[in-house]
Amino acid sequence: MAGRTRPRAHGVIFRDETRTKHKAYIKNGAKNEIILSAGALGSPQLLMLSGVGPVDQLRAHNIKVVLNQPSVGQGVSDNSMNTVFVPSPIPTEVSLIQVVGITHFGSYIDAASGENFAGGAGTKDYGMFSPKIDRLSTVPLQEKSPEAIAQPVESRKKMGQAAFNGGFILEKIMGPLSKGHLELRTRNPNDNPSVTFNYFKEPQDLKRCVQGIRTIEKIIESKSFSKFRYDAMPFPVLLNLTASAPLNLLPKRYNMSMPLEDYCRDTVMTIWHYHGGCQVGKVVDSDYKVLGIDAFRVIDGSTFNYSPGTNPQATVMMLGRYMGVKILNERRGVEATDKE
Repeated sequence: MAGRTRPRAHGVIFRDETRTKHKAYIKNGAKNEIILSAGALGSPQLLMLSGVGPVDQLRAHNIKVVLNQPSVGQGVSDNSMNTVFVPSPIPTEVSLIQVVGITHFGSYIDAASGENFAGGAGTKDYGMFSPKIDRLSTVPLQEKSPEAIAQPVESRKKMGQAAFNGGFILEKIMGPLSKGHLELRTRNPNDNPSVTFNYFKEPQDLKRCVQGIRTIEKIIESKSFSKFRYDAMPFPVLLNLTASAPLNLLPKRYNMSMPLEDYCRDTVMTIWHYHGGCQVGKVVDSDYKVLGIDAFRVIDGSTFNYSPGTNPQATVMMLGRYMGVKILNERRGVEATDKE
């Protein structure tokens, strides 16, 4: 528009399920806008692909700079998880993180057990503990075919069900102090961005993990838990067993002679509770409007400076509900003003 000094969002380009490309434009008017809700990994990426982000990154990928916004993709964090697998001499009840123990030092203690967490009797594929992960970290690059990655799942099907009795007790850091960043790898929105969470960069986060693992030890060694564990498998053996499992793509180096700090570093994994990258006060204002851009908001977990210790989905849902009602009320106000 003539005389406009601020950039304005005016449309989106997207593909449908048949991969057909479409363009959609918003109408002119104060109540028309675009709302981006692609999550802590998707929203910063799409902002940068749209020309809003750190100027050095945009220019490195030959993206036209709409707004130099250094905070896009910064402050990304993940409430990381470490776990201990406990084989059980008796079948365990199906349970997936139904109750949480909240510690005074800032870790949440959860548990998961039973057939559903092992991926079902048919596959013996643990999902986040899938043997495919182990293959990704050990198979040479030139041999990483789909068949090679799938092979350990087939091998696991031949194992007896007794090998899968038991469950996991995990500790999850609430509101980690360690922060990272997200960067573009390519200009293709279908390619994942590069994300660095900097797990345990801050010593306090590592200390909280160690305290969480020690709390898990107390639970496992308690009288109430005795019927769910083997007497011949003391806690250090359980740590060794867990550390050798395909938890992540890090080299398997932990042994029971090493301190718990090393256990935390070697077995850290995500539980997919990412946040940050488009934080309030840095990328968006208190109404979730993108700073420096008209008709554009970001409303999702990327705006969080802090994520709840349990699953953040309810918080994200309430944010969407709250902002939806607020935006509707704003639009009614605009309509009333237009009629006057």
